[in-house]
Amino acid sequence: MIYAVMQLIGGFILAFGWIPQIVQVIRTKSVADLSLKTFGSLVAGIGLMEVYAIHIAQGGVGIPFLITNTLSLVLMLIMIGCILKYRKRP
Repeated sequence: MIYAVMQLIGGFILAFGWIPQIVQVIRTKSVADLSLKTFGSLVAGIGLMEVYAIHIAQGGVGIPFLITNTLSLVLMLIMIGCILKYRKRP
């Protein structure tokens, strides 16, 4: 039980750490220094971990991991959406 709580806390810290960046991008509408390739790689990695999280959650364990991983995936997709929306097109 303690490890599940630790995972939830750590997962929320990691996921919510992206919120200030998302807020700044939305406020400034500037993504000039952000790499779509980097965020694409992060989404790919988190997506693969999401498949694993779903697999272990079906076995009755890993629900905290599934929750925080899903949150991270959603926030990364929001970030990619912001990059695509606000990038300057030639």
